[in-house]
Amino acid sequence: SGMCARYYLEGHTDREFLAGRTRKLLVPSTIGLFVFWWIQGYFNMAFSHVFDQSWEKVPKAVGYLIMVLSGVGILWYIQVLWVLSVLLVLLRKIEKDRLYVFGEKAVLPVLFLLVIPVWGAAQILNTPVICVYRFGIYGICFLLDYYEKVTDRLARVSVPLAAAAVVLAVFYVRYYFGENYAEEPVVNSPFSILYGWTVCLAVLGGMKRWGNRTSQKTEWLSKKSYGLYLFHYLALSAAAYFLDRYTEVTGGAAYLLSGIAAYAGGYLLYELIKRIPVIRWCVIGEKKERKQMMKQVTVTGEGLKKMKEELDYLKNVRRKEVSDAIGVARSFGDLSENSEYDEAKNEQGKLYSRI
Repeated sequence: SGMCARYYLEGHTDREFLAGRTRKLLVPSTIGLFVFWWIQGYFNMAFSHVFDQSWEKVPKAVGYLIMVLSGVGILWYIQVLWVLSVLLVLLRKIEKDRLYVFGEKAVLPVLFLLVIPVWGAAQILNTPVICVYRFGIYGICFLLDYYEKVTDRLARVSVPLAAAAVVLAVFYVRYYFGENYAEEPVVNSPFSILYGWTVCLAVLGGMKRWGNRTSQKTEWLSKKSYGLYLFHYLALSAAAYFLDRYTEVTGGAAYLLSGIAAYAGGYLLYELIKRIPVIRWCVIGEKKERKQMMKQVTVTGEGLKKMKEELDYLKNVRRKEVSDAIGVARSFGDLSENSEYDEAKNEQGKLYSRI
């Protein structure tokens, strides 16, 4: 999420960033709760056998509000993500990319030692009644990855990182087997944070080295992944509920069927909801795409080949050159009076426009 914020802000203004994040994150997790996600609350309460406990005595309006609150489910993370996005914009205005320049210089030992502040963040924002340690973990990881410029260094040690992650995974499972890994004291223990941070570094380095490519599958996922995230849990919950209540299916078969339902059901729900006006905006934060009248353009085979070659050059060569130029300009100091930085940013805007 932090990296995506960085990439988006390279070609957009802070205002465009906040407007997009508000529509895609805040609207579904607030208005969407009252319009649609109360259904998730229904299944959450059904699993807890709430309806078996004199539910008929609860006024319908009160019951609806209870289901709305219970329906937050996975939406709590995108609520947190919206708050982090607002904080990021404020931080950018204060530090003017000085932290980004500083982060570019981070060597591998420093990246490993960042596990210490991540562990510290996991200990904050906790109260005696409600523990919200995840806010600290996700918040610091969001900001650390926004200021990333180090994936090339991680890629060079991706194999030992992956090996270390596997070894830690084995010890983690053996040590915490049978315990609730999603709650205190497991999730924010020093060992859990060490394991999780090592996995993060291994994934970043490994994907930079072996997964940095595009295919039809990745293009499809880039279009559908947000919808799958929003809807998979409802499809999963509904399938698990009916399997538990009305069938004798248990064990591995129940996991398999629920998993299939999560992805297939999540995809179908997304495709259905995005076709319903107003509901689409409330539930997934998507506006109706305006159909533009496209004039027909005829090109020769040679002309099309040249355009494809130019696009490949702009994306894979020129974009890196401009990014490097911005990095060099930042190193000159105060960005408020840095003509090289302004010129490089203008060049970046022209580049994105041409692409």
